Amino acid sequence: MGMKTISARAASLLVLLAGSLLASISCLQGEPAQSARPREVAPPADLTPDEQATIDVFEKASKSVVFITTAALRRDFWSLNLFEVPQGSGSGFVWDREGHIVTNSHVVYGSNSISVVTAAGKEYRAKVVGMDLDHDLAVIHIEPSQESLSPVVVGSSSKLRVGQKVLAIGNPFGLDHTLTTGVVSALGRTIRSLSDTTIEDVIQTDAAINPGNSGGPLLDSAGHLIGVNTQIVSPSGAFAGVGFAVPVDTINRIVPQLLAFGKVIRPGLGLSFYSEQIAQRWGIEGAVILRVFRGSAAEKAGLRGARQLNTGEVELGDIIVGLDGEPVANVDDLRSILDKRKVGDQVVVEYLREDVRKKTTVTLQQLN
Repeated sequence: MGMKTISARAASLLVLLAGSLLASISCLQGEPAQSARPREVAPPADLTPDEQATIDVFEKASKSVVFITTAALRRDFWSLNLFEVPQGSGSGFVWDREGHIVTNSHVVYGSNSISVVTAAGKEYRAKVVGMDLDHDLAVIHIEPSQESLSPVVVGSSSKLRVGQKVLAIGNPFGLDHTLTTGVVSALGRTIRSLSDTTIEDVIQTDAAINPGNSGGPLLDSAGHLIGVNTQIVSPSGAFAGVGFAVPVDTINRIVPQLLAFGKVIRPGLGLSFYSEQIAQRWGIEGAVILRVFRGSAAEKAGLRGARQLNTGEVELGDIIVGLDGEPVANVDDLRSILDKRKVGDQVVVEYLREDVRKKTTVTLQQLN
């Protein structure tokens, strides 16, 4: 009798527990608590005029930006078969509707195969038209049979101001059509090119530039091209707030020559010089003439090179210390000044001959 009573009580307890459980489930399946509901969405905020202007520039200018990848040929050690290996990537921008693309020379230098992907997503094989290692610029060409290209709008870099807004568009780390913004951080910087010469009047910017941005356009707030992104200064190899762009005035001078001749036609004096290291060892400031080429513009102007005496000693020639009123401290200075002149220009050369300062006029000739 006792056992039956206990069983009945246990059954009653089970019924009560089941009822409580069902009630709990019912509550869970009912109306959720207020905190579990999605938050009310605020209406979208109006874009500021600056934001809208940036968006407009990107939507228009990005149509001119291309993604460049390169490959190089390698030979298998065992089979001697040739095969392509990826070499690198970079950016570029459309120069004209005929399919000419401007980029950095270091993006395409040494490659056997160049691929260009346009803003429309179409891929083309490209060939090099011309390169200028001294300014890290190159022109490549595609046959745009499948689409109408959108050339970049060319601006000017002569009146840029430190602090004005700039925009960079490129393909950092292969992430195509990436926009970064910043300001002109400084003007008149100098950097070294692939050929270890100085590139003058370079634009410094804090707009983020990373590997893959090289060759892409630097734009002003109106979307006009003001430079081509070229180098960064970074201990880690990634962006550290200091990037450089070759100014558009240099680009607009170099690119037409690359299109016409495949190279830059440089003006010169018809001289060779002692290296800067030797001049420094001798304690001489200026461009020390080593040799005057026969029939050159410099020979016609009466400039003299070094000569060896009967005693075996070397007698120094003339030392160029100025050109058109600009001081020349070394050969690099002289090349930078000549870089702004053209073949046929007349320049006034200031030089030292046996410590006497002299001047002569030279008509610049084409360098081979």
